[in-house]
Amino acid sequence: MGNILALDIGSVRIGVAISDPLGIFAQGVGFLDAKGNWLAELARLINEHDVSTVVVGLPVRTTGKKDKEANKIVALVEKLKMIFPDITFILWDERYTTAMAQKFLRESNMSGKKRRSKVDMVAASLLLQSYLDFKNLSDNPKNC
Repeated sequence: MGNILALDIGSVRIGVAISDPLGIFAQGVGFLDAKGNWLAELARLINEHDVSTVVVGLPVRTTGKKDKEANKIVALVEKLKMIFPDITFILWDERYTTAMAQKFLRESNMSGKKRRSKVDMVAASLLLQSYLDFKNLSDNPKNC
């Protein structure tokens, strides 16, 4: 079983995080330029990190409903499944991850410019950690 990679897809940047080999911890690895050739970069990351699963943030409204942005992500994931047929793709609720990332970075006294360049990566890390925590609790019900 390979590592798990997370994508927080935005219109400008795509935050990226990767799990440790045991699937316990998430670590931000940077971001991809959403306007550039990010699919080639994604392929490189998948190969470089022996990725078997990609968790993609699904922007769900606070009410739990999907809007047109969520539908775009669903359609994109369908394309990714065709491009990377050996990879498992999982849509994961990303509600509040960007807000939490911004708050965390603000509280760390990081300058505004640095904060903007890191927020997508931190959001991807939070997204992935949420998925890993859920998966690990589901795999080990005694821990509940």
